[in-house]
Amino acid sequence: MSDSEWVSLRQAADMLGVHPATVRNWADKGDLPSRRTPGGHRRFRKSDLLQYAETQGELQPLEVQLIIQNALGQTRMQVGELDKEEWYNAISDATREHMRTEGRRVLEALRSYMAHGAPDVLLAEAITIGKEYAQILSQDNLTLPQAVRGYLYFSDFVINSILTWSEVTPPRNASEWANLLRQVNTFIHAMLLSIIEYYEAE
Repeated sequence: MSDSEWVSLRQAADMLGVHPATVRNWADKGDLPSRRTPGGHRRFRKSDLLQYAETQGELQPLEVQLIIQNALGQTRMQVGELDKEEWYNAISDATREHMRTEGRRVLEALRSYMAHGAPDVLLAEAITIGKEYAQILSQDNLTLPQAVRGYLYFSDFVINSILTWSEVTPPRNASEWANLLRQVNTFIHAMLLSIIEYYEAE
């Protein structure tokens, strides 16, 4: 069993949208399967969390939560490789720090967008974030192609995370996963178009 399929108590709580003490209580009662590390820490399997959420009628889109956690993890692991990217070397240290903090905001906006059925009113957040992304990169004198390369580098983590999740837990049905992919594409494309429109308006 791959360690990547297991998450900590805190991560499990975040994915289920509850307090860690609640997850601990479920595990103590035997309602939620878990295992212990040699150090005594609880670990929960992603597929068990999904199954439990479904049986409890959990409204949080757990697949989306796991995709976002996966994307954040992949981003952190790949930070060292960014030094090879021309667009990354062209931005200031302040901008790099800003981008790191903004990454979670983007993913949270995507989660909220999908959790509420992908309404146009929440898609406006993607447009706003895209504009702000373009604005800060243009201040560092990045060209539009450089800005787009940076954005695609990040958005690839989201797409790859969806593919990774589909390998760990097969889709419940093709329709649900097709809808999930459409929503993700709509959101990231809205951000991308906002970036391009900002540069063209300068």
